[in-house]
Order: sequence, then C-alpha cells, then structure tokens
Amino acid sequence: MTISATAAPSAPTQGSAKVPLFMLASAAESSYAPPANASMWRVAAGNLAAGATAGCAVELALYPIDTIKTRLQAMIGGGGFKALMASGGGKGLYAGVWGNLAGVAPASAIFMAFYEPVKQAVQREMPEDRQFMGPVVAGMVAGTASSLIRVPTEVIKQRLQTGEFKGAVTALRTVMAREGVRGLYAGYGAFLLRDLPFDAIEFVAYEQLKKVYGTAIKRELNPGETSIIGAFAGGFTGVITTPLDVLKTRLMTQGASGRYKNLFDATVQIARTEGMGAFMSGWQPRLIWISLGGFVFFPVLEAAKRYYAPK
Repeated sequence: MTISATAAPSAPTQGSAKVPLFMLASAAESSYAPPANASMWRVAAGNLAAGATAGCAVELALYPIDTIKTRLQAMIGGGGFKALMASGGGKGLYAGVWGNLAGVAPASAIFMAFYEPVKQAVQREMPEDRQFMGPVVAGMVAGTASSLIRVPTEVIKQRLQTGEFKGAVTALRTVMAREGVRGLYAGYGAFLLRDLPFDAIEFVAYEQLKKVYGTAIKRELNPGETSIIGAFAGGFTGVITTPLDVLKTRLMTQGASGRYKNLFDATVQIARTEGMGAFMSGWQPRLIWISLGGFVFFPVLEAAKRYYAPK
C-alpha cells in the first residue's frame, strides 16, 4: 500500500471486494505537481476529491462482479456459478450500490487523514533501506481507522447484495433494531484480518514486480505499465486472501441467525460441513474485480487530480 513519486501512483491497498486502500493512498501523491503557492488545505481537498471520484468510478464499473462474488461466498453448501444462476443470482447486480458509494467518501477521508502523517513519522525513524515500512505501517493504521466507516457500509451492502433487504435505509433500520450496533460491525475481525495482510502482501508484491520490470526496461514506468503491474499484484494478493474474504462475507451476511459465533467457529463449521474448497468460493470474480480495478482507477485518478487540483 503505497504511492509513487515518479511516473505514476504506486500501488499496494482496500475497500470491499474493495477498492484496495493503496489506490486511495495514491491520491495523496501522483505525477501531477500542484502549484508551489497552493495552500495545503486546497491540495488536501483536491486529493480527497480525486480519491473519492476514482473510488466511486471503480465501484460503479465493477460492482456487478462484486455482487456475484458476495453471492457465491454467501451460498451455504456452494454450488458455484451454475447453482447461482439457477437460483436467480444473476439479477439485481447493482443492489446496494448507492449505499455503498455513500460510504466511500468518508472512509477515504479518514484514510487520508491518517495515512500521510503516519507514513512520514515512520520514515523519519527508519534507515534508507527500510523506508518501505512507512507506507506499510501507515496503510495498516489508516486502514484500521477507516474501517470504522467501511465495515458498517460493507455489512449493509452485502446484505443488500444477497437480497435480504431491498433498500439501504430499510437495511440500516432493521439491522439496528434487531442486532444493534454490534450487527453493523459483524465480521469486523475478519475484515481486518483480510485487509491488513492484503495491504502488506500487495505492497511487497507490487514493489518487487516494479523493481524487476524497471531494471529490465532501464527507464521509468509509464502509467499503463504501472496499472498492469498493480493488476498483477492485486490479483495475486486477492486470490491468496480469498479464504479470509469468505469468512468476512459469511459473518457479515448471517444477520441475527447466529449461525456462526465468531471467526474461529465460522472457520471450523465451514471446514467440517462444506469442506476446504468452500474457502475459495468466489475467487474468480474477486480476482477479476481487483485486477481490473487498477485499470479503471488509475486513469480516472490522474484525470481527477488535474481537475480538482488548485489552478
């Protein structure tokens, strides 16, 4: 989870089959340099607006893939794409999209508020060969802080995607009435367990791929090459963290049924009753979503940076 001060935003992190948080972080720095006399608040506001715009663009473009992933993971007993389509699971693929978009802006604002200060503080204490720890630690801290908004948003979104509710307002009221605040934070531990390793793994994978490729071509990477490398890094990380994503989805969508007591109980029950293969449910749409996310995000981000930047 980081950003590049060279040719294009660097990569690695989150946000529900998420916009990886490294993408939001990359809004803080990019190849575009604002005017030297621009006020800090104006630059920060432009960065935030650009990150929110790009994040919303990814959500709108790829939301149906996320919905399919969620429905596959929520199916007790599995059955794959064939069973999903036979049950009408290919309908209403944009269910919950507006409520989800409403959570993107505040979550990215909280993320931005923590990311850059923490990164700079860590890097000041680290030797040159360990500067990479700045983005990694900052991403984890910022991701944890933003999860206070992202988790309730994710809970409502996934329960709309599975067809339990028909509208975000109804879903929010019902969850609060039946399950209380705790219901809005169902799967919180699984969410962090998925996202924090995701961020670190993706950052390392991205930086190593970028370094190897840069050495081979002996020049700075252009935005297209950066996006492709980010897609590979994100896709790889997305696949290997799918079991954690399955656990998160099951806990968030169980509602008041109490099927799973906690993360450990969910792990044991799924393994016993459905087999280890259930932990990889939805890996194909998850791979597609995260890989394609970079291709949508980065071009929109760069355009948004220029649009919102102080003139």
